[in-house]
This record gives sequence, structure tokens and C-alpha cells, in this order.
Amino acid sequence: MMNKAYRFIKARDGVMRGVFIFCAVFSIFALGCICVFLFTNGIPFIGKVGLSNFFGTKWNLHEKAYGILSMIVASLYVTALSTTIGISIGLFTALALYKFCPKKAVAPVRQMINLLAGIPSVIYGLFGLIIIVPFLRDYISPNGVGYGILASSIVLSVMILPTIVSVSLDALNAVPKNYYEGALALGATSEQSVFKVMLPAAKSGILAAVVLSVGRAIGETMAVIMVIGNSPVMPKGLFQSVRTLTANIALGATELSGDDKIALVATGVVLFFFTLVLNISISLIKGGRKT
Repeated sequence: MMNKAYRFIKARDGVMRGVFIFCAVFSIFALGCICVFLFTNGIPFIGKVGLSNFFGTKWNLHEKAYGILSMIVASLYVTALSTTIGISIGLFTALALYKFCPKKAVAPVRQMINLLAGIPSVIYGLFGLIIIVPFLRDYISPNGVGYGILASSIVLSVMILPTIVSVSLDALNAVPKNYYEGALALGATSEQSVFKVMLPAAKSGILAAVVLSVGRAIGETMAVIMVIGNSPVMPKGLFQSVRTLTANIALGATELSGDDKIALVATGVVLFFFTLVLNISISLIKGGRKT
């Protein structure tokens, strides 16, 4: 009887090990296919049109001008501003839920924040188009334009809130409680214990939240398309119709063909490069802090 049970457990472990290996290999295979698709189509196209053309400031398909520099700048501005707003609000929200919010209110508030993650991005875009853009146009914009970097950054900052709050709160809860109690025992106030002891101790998890939020912000498409205006020009202010890299790909993916469509694939190569640089930078920062 014991031998049968042992053989069953061993067979089950073997099956699960095979499932895990298959999942890992499939993930690597999928990534490899995407890389091959991007690089075999995008890099030759960049070489064909030339770096000066591809990284120029003019995007005009009729003139075969494929400059994406303005979209790169717009993407960086939108990502930087949205993550700054989102991280500021999200981190303070996580800290409030961690120590400064009544215990009974923590679970309901966290669930409501998590519900934001389930709302389709097109709904965020619609909200921004109907509420945020007119408000900025009528009450804040100096030039009467509501579309632009600020509108899209506000929408994106709300979209990344669930990620920042959830991951940061989990990181804070993972810090041993005796850190907080020890700080109190040494005479620190509750606020000092949280901000000067618990927050630095949870920096690794908070950094992960920042990485995830930046990835979400730079990769978001539908909501951005609806509130940013989509003009392929160099950004000169927060209230100006501009276009991001992801919006450029989505706007032409179903309509363009030939070199025009391959130009979108080449744009994807640039996005892939940004994501790679981001992940490597964060890994280096984490490695440096550990040492």
C-alpha cells in the first residue's frame, strides 16, 4: 500500500514538473517569436529608410517620412508625468491603508481600489474624453485645448493606481512588525516609524510597483488615443495634440500596408528597447542597493 502511494506521489510530482517546464519553455518560445518578428522586420526597415529619417521629427506617410522622434518624446513625457502623479497618490494611499486608516475600512477601501483594475481602458478613455478634456479646456488650459499630455497623464495615473497601491501595501505588510515596534520603543512617533523605518525596508517591493506602473503607462493605448489628440508633432506644452508610440501603432495597424505597416513594426522595436532598458536599469538599481 505504501509503495502504491509512493509511486502515485512520484508520478504526480513528475507530471507537475513537466507542466512547469512546459510553461517555462512556452514563455521563452513566445518571447523568442515576438523578438524574431520585431527584429527581422523592424531593423531592416530602419536600415532601409535610414536613422536620420526614422528618428526624425516628421511623420508623413504620403512623403515617406517616418520620423518618430516626436512620438518618443511624447511617450516619455506622458509616462513620466503619469507615473509621478500615480506613484505619489498611490504610495500615500498604501501608507494610509497600512497604518493610518481604521482597520475596518482597510479591506473595503482596498477592494474599491482594486476594482479600478477591472475597468476596461476604453472606459477610462471615455471618461477622460467627456469629463477631463472639457474641464482642462474650459478651466485650466491657457490656449483652449484640452487634449494633450496632461489629460492623458491624469487618465493613466488613475489606471496605474491599483498596481501601485496593491504591490506597495503587500511590500509594507511583508516587513517584520518588530521593525515598527522597535522604532516606537526607541522614541519615534508612529509617522516617523512608518516613513523612516518601514518605508525604506519595503523599498524593493515599492520599486517593483514603480516598474509595473511604468510598464503599464508606456504600453497603454486605447485610453491615450482618446484623450491625447494624436497629432504627430513635437510636444511643446501640456495642452497640445500629440501622439505616442503605442497610439501611432494602433491608429495605423488595420489600415496601412507595405512599408507604412512595417514602419509600425519598427516603432514596436523602439518600444521593446525602452522596456528592455527599463528592466535592466531597475535590476541594476536593485543590485546596487543590495550591495
